[in-house]
Amino acid sequence: MVAPRTFSSQQCKTQILSSMLSLALLLTEVTLLHADKTSCQYDVFKPQVATCSDDIAPSITISTVRAEQKELNVTPVHSVNIAFKTATFGMGCFWGAESLFGGTQGILRTTVGYEGGSKDSPTGDHTEVLEIDYDPKTISFKQLLDLFWNNHEYGLTNPIKRQYMSLILYHDDEQKKIAEESIVEEQKKRVPEKIITEILPKGKFYPAEDYHQKYRLQGHKDLAETLNLDAKLLRTSYVATKLNGYLAGVGGVKQFKEEIDTLGLTPSQKEYCLYQVEQNEGMGLYC
Repeated sequence: MVAPRTFSSQQCKTQILSSMLSLALLLTEVTLLHADKTSCQYDVFKPQVATCSDDIAPSITISTVRAEQKELNVTPVHSVNIAFKTATFGMGCFWGAESLFGGTQGILRTTVGYEGGSKDSPTGDHTEVLEIDYDPKTISFKQLLDLFWNNHEYGLTNPIKRQYMSLILYHDDEQKKIAEESIVEEQKKRVPEKIITEILPKGKFYPAEDYHQKYRLQGHKDLAETLNLDAKLLRTSYVATKLNGYLAGVGGVKQFKEEIDTLGLTPSQKEYCLYQVEQNEGMGLYC
């Protein structure tokens, strides 16, 4: 039989002090950890990145940008001379869809609006749609459909009111053929659910109200003002289209850095936009 261990009075005191010291160190570590978490905001989409209290977002002032534009002779690139085709999709709320395509390479212009109704004005039976001008040498209609199928606000199989229905409006016979082939392939992935997307000919497009156009970009009020956007440019501007996507995190930092010098931005605008792209990359789209 093994005899039970015995400790002297001094050994007991030493053991107790050691335990107390370990507990104190543990409490200190917990306190420091708590302090760190209160000073840093951890992004659940990017768990390895922390935005701490000393990470100050760059500001943008209209007067500074105006001075830079004058000194550097820089103006926003609102128009690009590239041959294009047009696609029109209904994907639920059009704010998120406009950012999704705006931040995609090969997209030249986006406009949100309404189509598909039975009356001569956009009323409750029209559908929110996105009209997209794209460079067919950079991105194909089939690739646009891949984005369409995978990024619906309300899904492809849930019946919803007509305002937010899933809709492909084809502009020619080629688009119709590609869309019909595409829905067959997509349906195979979703058995036993039934895709309820409608494929219809393009009709009359009613542009949405100004406050709907480039909705994410307009949330950056001072930046938007420095781009000199009137009602028409909100619908047609190339730089507004791209920034509306990038500011929502679409495309990502690498792609934005590759394109940043083609947009006609000043140093202050570039710094501000790059920070926003870094913060929002991977955050996902929402309405």
